[in-house]
Amino acid sequence: MLEKPDIDETKIIDCVQREFGLQVDCITFLPLGADQHTAVYSAVTHDGKPYFVKLRSGDFDETAVAVPYFLSSLGMKQVIPSLTTQAGQLWARLGEYRVILYPFVAGHNGFEVGLSDHHWVEFGRALKQLHTAVLPTAITKGIRREAFSPIWRNKVKSFLAGLDNENYDDPISAELAQFLQSRRDVTLELVRRAKYLAQIVQEQAPTFIVCHADIHAGNLLIDEYDALYMIDWDTLTFAPKERDLMFVGGGLGGNGRSPAEEEALFYAGYGPAQINPALIAYYRYDRIIEDIALFCEDIFLSAAGGKDREQALIYLQSNYLSNHTIEIAFDADGTKW
Repeated sequence: MLEKPDIDETKIIDCVQREFGLQVDCITFLPLGADQHTAVYSAVTHDGKPYFVKLRSGDFDETAVAVPYFLSSLGMKQVIPSLTTQAGQLWARLGEYRVILYPFVAGHNGFEVGLSDHHWVEFGRALKQLHTAVLPTAITKGIRREAFSPIWRNKVKSFLAGLDNENYDDPISAELAQFLQSRRDVTLELVRRAKYLAQIVQEQAPTFIVCHADIHAGNLLIDEYDALYMIDWDTLTFAPKERDLMFVGGGLGGNGRSPAEEEALFYAGYGPAQINPALIAYYRYDRIIEDIALFCEDIFLSAAGGKDREQALIYLQSNYLSNHTIEIAFDADGTKW
């Protein structure tokens, strides 16, 4: 969220003090991320110690907090576990929000600083740890399962169908409508390919594991000591391993390396893996389609958001750039069309 939510910051301070037993001096909103349901703050206590406060509204999956906490207990260093409340809970409640507290880790994401060779190798090792971890059913029972749903494909088709019949008064909506009109054919081709591949891969009955499901460079944090962390666990999904592996070489690594270079470094850490190319292709298409649908919802269905709307338009348009996600997905797809 790029714009501060409409909540009195003294209430956040009171919640942190009451639930976590910390004496907070000040709290500062941090304009980070594209998720309009998540607001983040830095908090500083009387003794000068910084913390990271995350407010989550809307749907909340407790496994997003419980899984990294458990992985940390297993000794996995590339996660940042949440701090517990005085009652031993992993989050507190504040009206419509869940309040989650973390130690503050100063750093930059992989889009901002770029991943070095050793970061790519370590990323591979860390993701392999997640993919092979034995997680208790009590923790994983609430994790959603991949259904290869057409929901995002249908939403994108609906938005495209409405372009000729809607009048867009605000400039952001008008610009998006004009842009999508100019990219209608390639967008519908994405939808067509994803629909076909969804049928193919379901017939193959792939093995499901716990996947992070949003592990692009923006969710890899490099701290001031050059340590790497996997962050933002809100999208955990039982799915084939390709749900995560599709990000490697998919145009979301953030450092200008070729897909082949990213893959070589990553798999040096992850180890040998039998990859299903149809699943990689499906997930790359589906991810792009979901992005388009969500950003269309943010812009077409609401006038709220301010800078978040402007950024949503930029993010959506970036998929269509040369050598970016759509072009990479098409080029890497080995399906005979």
